[in-house]
Amino acid sequence: MAVMAAAFAPEYGEAWNRRQVEDALLIGGCHYCLVSTSGDEPAPGEAAMGFFLSRTGFEEEELLLIAVAPEARGHGLGRRLLERFMADARSRGAQRLLLEMRRGNPAERLYRASGFGQIGERPGYYRTPGGERLDALTFCLDCQ
Repeated sequence: MAVMAAAFAPEYGEAWNRRQVEDALLIGGCHYCLVSTSGDEPAPGEAAMGFFLSRTGFEEEELLLIAVAPEARGHGLGRRLLERFMADARSRGAQRLLLEMRRGNPAERLYRASGFGQIGERPGYYRTPGGERLDALTFCLDCQ
């Protein structure tokens, strides 16, 4: 939760609260990964510097959240997390990977470089805490 609070800019309202994360994990079919500065799972007592949360569906897996703490950015942790998401999803049988982001999210460059392509757009889908409407972009990567 500390990484999420630091990583997501509050003006976009993208961070989930603790209850939303807990509910997703309780529903089942959700998976997560925490990484330390080294990109590996944090040792006991070591702080997490990044994470992802995903949800498995029939032959698909959706990346729900991915974040790297601001102080750990620029060292490839985001790329390593995305690669781990992709590998884990494939190992669970995913044939297609999905994600959605707001237009203008700087992570778009990473997603495209990893093979994701835009397949849809939802005009005005997101609403910021200030009431501004932002488009959602849907991306897909076929694993076949």
